Amino acid sequence: EVQLVESGGGSVQAGGSLRLSCKASEVTFDDHAIAWFRQAPGREREGISCICSTDGSTYYSDSVKGRFTISADSAKNTVWLQMNSLKPEDTATYYCAAGYAVPFYCSSDFHRGMDYWGKGIVVTVSS
Repeated sequence: EVQLVESGGGSVQAGGSLRLSCKASEVTFDDHAIAWFRQAPGREREGISCICSTDGSTYYSDSVKGRFTISADSAKNTVWLQMNSLKPEDTATYYCAAGYAVPFYCSSDFHRGMDYWGKGIVVTVSS
């Protein structure tokens, strides 16, 4: 059974940093894309970052580009999201997701390929 477990969330002041982790089980990094989404109260879910070792692609939404960095270690079956220069508008529940790399990889359509989801973890950024 595929499981994705997020950790590392919490509360931080604006300008601070957090590192989220996603521990995956029964997911082969070689043929899956792993992504981070977030959903703030009253807003739609947003795909913010993706990593795919199949073709080496990564993706960042404009809202996090230059501030967040995604990385992965297939030996540890873990993906991290390093979040720097956090803003109050980054407050949301963050979700890890995984799906077969083909056909979307980490293109701008990566959100269409996600098959498995974690339960989410809350990040709160205070001003």
